[in-house]
Amino acid sequence: MTSLGNTIAALRARRQLFAGKAGMGAASAVQGRLALVKDFGPNPGALTAWSHLPETLAPGAPLVVVLHGCMQNAAGYDMGSGWSALADREGFALLFPEQSRANNPNLCFNWFQPGDAARAAGETASIHAMITHMLDAHGLDAGRVFITGLSAGGAMAATLLACHPELFAAGAIIAGLPHGAARTVPQALAAMKGKIPSDAALSKLATAASPHKGPWPRLSIWHGAADAVVAPSNAEALLAQWRGAHGTAAAPDVRETVQGAERRLWRGADGAAAIEVWTLPGLGHGTPIAPAADQLGQAMPYMLAQDISSTARIAAFFGLADEPAAAHGAAAQESEQAKGPSTALGLADILDRALPEAQAGNANIRRIIDSALKQAGLR
Repeated sequence: MTSLGNTIAALRARRQLFAGKAGMGAASAVQGRLALVKDFGPNPGALTAWSHLPETLAPGAPLVVVLHGCMQNAAGYDMGSGWSALADREGFALLFPEQSRANNPNLCFNWFQPGDAARAAGETASIHAMITHMLDAHGLDAGRVFITGLSAGGAMAATLLACHPELFAAGAIIAGLPHGAARTVPQALAAMKGKIPSDAALSKLATAASPHKGPWPRLSIWHGAADAVVAPSNAEALLAQWRGAHGTAAAPDVRETVQGAERRLWRGADGAAAIEVWTLPGLGHGTPIAPAADQLGQAMPYMLAQDISSTARIAAFFGLADEPAAAHGAAAQESEQAKGPSTALGLADILDRALPEAQAGNANIRRIIDSALKQAGLR
């Protein structure tokens, strides 16, 4: 395991690549390929909304909500993942909620704060208002609203799926955590290390988060087997949480290997795909992309070049695009500066230091994490 000093050096070396064109500055009318959404309604979570609308968007088009991870912003995540390029190809609208440092110094969505992670509360309520505004303002299809997110964004996506299941047809969670896995900073750090409630408790947390009684959103779960920031066991916990809601059997209906990744699929009572879980051997913490194969996105910290594109596969699971053809050959090559696993391992070191401090009740826990990130030039 690398030292905290090595972590700082590695993060500093990646700052320009990560910030650069990704638009880490203050909000403007246009940021990258995204446009600022103004006056979208109640905003108790004090979030910013960005959108992307293809030039030839048809009436009744679908909407995909995309949530960035910690130390990212909307424009940077779009550049890395390629969602707006795919939206232009396939004709759907995009909404990118964005966190601020005033809410969270590390730009994480506050998935673990009760005031932000409940129905009609805080950040959850703000994102709900953004979605409602997009549907009304652009005549989008309320029956085809989807949500995806990475890490803290994935955890917030899980919370929105639980708190407002009536709003979504399906969701996709990348390197995220189950709804209700934590309610405090120490619990959040522990959950990221794999210390989470029981399967039965998680299932109840999901179905009790709203008055909704079904049908439930379909779910695609993605996780790297070598993720040292959010333990891979969280993918299994997400599966257990939503398998209970869908009432599927314990064993998957399909188990296959696709472009080096393991895919398990559970079907609902109607025979349609209800839940799928993708496990990528050797993948660290981040969103798997395949820019050389499908011309979507680019490699940068937490956007990791692989043989398989989660963006393209998730869009296919949502029913927004055809299944991508299997790529031939090895994963797209990327420079050492753009690789994400070493950055993720460095963040794991910070978490290893922070967790015992949090469990001991150290009131300076946030200062410990923020100080390390500030030294790295990421604050």
